[in-house]
Amino acid sequence: MRPKIDLITIVTNKLQEMHLFYRDVLGFKVKLELDSYVEFESPTVRFALTTNKVMKDATNHESYSREKQGQSVELAFPVTSPSDVDKTYESLIKKGAFPVKSAKDMAWGQRAAFIADPDGNIHEIFAELPKSAS
Repeated sequence: MRPKIDLITIVTNKLQEMHLFYRDVLGFKVKLELDSYVEFESPTVRFALTTNKVMKDATNHESYSREKQGQSVELAFPVTSPSDVDKTYESLIKKGAFPVKSAKDMAWGQRAAFIADPDGNIHEIFAELPKSAS
């Protein structure tokens, strides 16, 4: 195996809500849609949603029967500039994203804002801050 991620799948019991969020709020185009699986177009890594039942049936693992608690995954979405972080955050909130934290310059050299999806996963919108002359 080589250490490369080809697919990120969010497992949820709210497939329809999550599908609409990623399609209508974040703007992902649907590539493949089945009863309990949705895959979106993404240029760098495949991105999908599926249900806990599909994963329990596939793996026979009991963890998919338990109620999810807390953050499961964080996705980070780059934008062009620090000012775009603020604009994108406001735009996504107006479209229905759940506000978590408005834009702020972070110690790691990025401006970032945070939103949540219908499952409560918190995602980041970010841009690199200009390098200061030292």
